[in-house]
Amino acid sequence: MKAAARTSEGGGRRAAVLGKPVGHSLSPALHRAAYAELGLDGWTYDRYETDEDQLPGFVAGLGPEWAGLSLTMPLKRAALALCATVTPVARSVEAVNTMVRGADGSWHGDNTDVPGLVAALGERGVEKAPEAAVLGAGATASSALAALAAMGAGQVEVYVRSEARAEEMREWGRRLGVAALARPWERAAEALRRPLVLATTPAGAADALAAEVPEAPGTLFDVLYEPWPTPLAARWAERGGAVLGGLDLLVHQAVLQVEQMTGVPTAPLAAMRAAGTSALAAR
Repeated sequence: MKAAARTSEGGGRRAAVLGKPVGHSLSPALHRAAYAELGLDGWTYDRYETDEDQLPGFVAGLGPEWAGLSLTMPLKRAALALCATVTPVARSVEAVNTMVRGADGSWHGDNTDVPGLVAALGERGVEKAPEAAVLGAGATASSALAALAAMGAGQVEVYVRSEARAEEMREWGRRLGVAALARPWERAAEALRRPLVLATTPAGAADALAAEVPEAPGTLFDVLYEPWPTPLAARWAERGGAVLGGLDLLVHQAVLQVEQMTGVPTAPLAAMRAAGTSALAAR
């Protein structure tokens, strides 16, 4: 569901990113750049540190000038209960990262991380995923599985640190219609030989794998963006492989958020990417 087309005429439209912590978020830079490029002078985009207990009250207190919300950790699951309608993709991964205000005041929930991953890979010419591996088993890993399922993957190798995590990923695979073949983290170097590798681990967790990057690697999508490049991404690029980073994901999912919140058909990808790059460089 897209919001009705909105312009700066009449002004006073608001959006924001919520999460805890949220001070590091690049979303304000990306969304504000989009508003400037689109001439939406009456639009503002802010950030609010909000936890799961505070979220219902925050949303209930928003006035009619609010068009949408971006949600980061730890709010993506909690937001499900606040939405009158939810897209199938958000329901499939039990995570809402986008809330859009409808004309009747109700909220519509979506997950733009999954199509954002697909769009970022498509921009680099990767449109199918017959063989792929995922490093990690956190919240982003489920979105990675959903993206790979959308790209036609029948099975995906997932490298995890515990049997509990392995079973979680197998369950996500069953929900998404893709076989998640769990492998122990000790064998994670094997993943690097797959044509497509999605690294969804926290900062530092995959650094040791940099020494294991093979000759002529395929495509690596490392979802981190700070610090960048990660040791794994740097080594991958040195070996001639294609590398995507967290900024690629952040920009592509934000493009979809801007389109839904403002009603514009095409958000300015290039301007948003430039703003994100500048914001990171300034840190």
